[in-house]
Amino acid sequence: MIRHTVLFKFKPDFPAADRAAWIQGLNRMEGNIPGLLSLTHGPDVLRQDRSFDYAIVADFNAVEDIDVYNFHPLHEPLKKYSFPNSEQIVAVDFTL
Repeated sequence: MIRHTVLFKFKPDFPAADRAAWIQGLNRMEGNIPGLLSLTHGPDVLRQDRSFDYAIVADFNAVEDIDVYNFHPLHEPLKKYSFPNSEQIVAVDFTL
């Protein structure tokens, strides 16, 4: 099993409506993308200097399933919100 973890540090002016649309899109993915076993996500609660603003954790059976997820029609539209509204995005993919 592969765990795909992505952290987002948002720009301060990320519009609330765009952020809500992005989160709704995340909520639609679980159970609707082949190979995606589970998806959890949420905002940081500690808000420390080292903290990022938001995390996504997705589990897959195989590395190849991440490619299906990355280019799936439910995932593609979310990039128009996350990329321009983030100062930094980092990811780690590891085996469980």
